[in-house]
Amino acid sequence: MVDLDEQDIAGTQPASLATSLEGKFLVAMPTLKGPFFERSVVYLCSHSDDGAMGLVVNQISTQITFPDLLRQVDILSDDDQSINLPAPARNMQVLNGGPVDQGRGFVLHSADFKLESSTLDVSEDICLTATIEILRALAEGKGPQSALLTLGYAGWSPGQLEEELQSNSWLTCSADQSLLFECEAEDRYQRSLDLMGIDLTMLSSEAGHA
Repeated sequence: MVDLDEQDIAGTQPASLATSLEGKFLVAMPTLKGPFFERSVVYLCSHSDDGAMGLVVNQISTQITFPDLLRQVDILSDDDQSINLPAPARNMQVLNGGPVDQGRGFVLHSADFKLESSTLDVSEDICLTATIEILRALAEGKGPQSALLTLGYAGWSPGQLEEELQSNSWLTCSADQSLLFECEAEDRYQRSLDLMGIDLTMLSSEAGHA
């Protein structure tokens, strides 16, 4: 059963690190393996002395569709046909956001839609909301203009992400809205490398940060 937490997620503390990567992409190096992070692109929603939290944005779930999720949270009934959904909702993919709390949904979206006390401004243009209300708004065609949905998230304890960066597990780059909201999920890894001007065939474990 998918659980979309009704509680406020906006309590995430702002990053206090001088080198905070909040609102940026992490792009996995070829040496990084594992079911969640191999060839992954992660959008960092928070990064502070307390750790980091982000969403993998390029791995499509094969376990559940968006209409299925809406039925699980009682926004659609079993008798409702998904064809009645607005086209953006009908075509929305569910992504595997990371290994932590995989029963919880997170919506990254454009800043034209906000819910008081439950939407977190990650950057000037990108927000994060994790309540059922945003799913209902999407299903009714009243949600943000641009959005993507993940189940689960990626989390790092204090200092853990910094250690991974120092060991060259990740490249970092500025977030690109077109990559996040317009590019097909399966193309986001290669597109992120293209934006950095990096040829994957020339990339080695010795590469630094972009």
